[in-house]
Amino acid sequence: QVQLVESGGGLVQTGESLKLSCKASGSCFSIKDMGWYRQAPGKQREFVAEITRQDLTRYVDPWRGRFTISRDNAKNTIYLQMNSLKPDDTAVYYCQAQVKPCAASSWSDYWGQGAQVTVSS
Repeated sequence: QVQLVESGGGLVQTGESLKLSCKASGSCFSIKDMGWYRQAPGKQREFVAEITRQDLTRYVDPWRGRFTISRDNAKNTIYLQMNSLKPDDTAVYYCQAQVKPCAASSWSDYWGQGAQVTVSS
């Protein structure tokens, strides 16, 4: 069983920073691209950023420059550094990864449980 666990969420004020972490764990698996999504209250889940094992990154323009995704392959962990946070950044942030457990024959998308980020004005 492979699990993704996010951490680092919390309550901050406008202009402050937060760094989210997402660690993949399990007995035996391979992992490819990993990414971050977010879901604001009353809205659909939306893509934020992704990173390959080779550290190639892709962002959605609204957050390019304020958010930075990074990765530690040795720890099966990705990070999302969020700077200059705004109230509109309030959302649940989800980690996503392409995972193939050793016993599986194909790759699947795995999701974390989400980390709440609240930005007060």
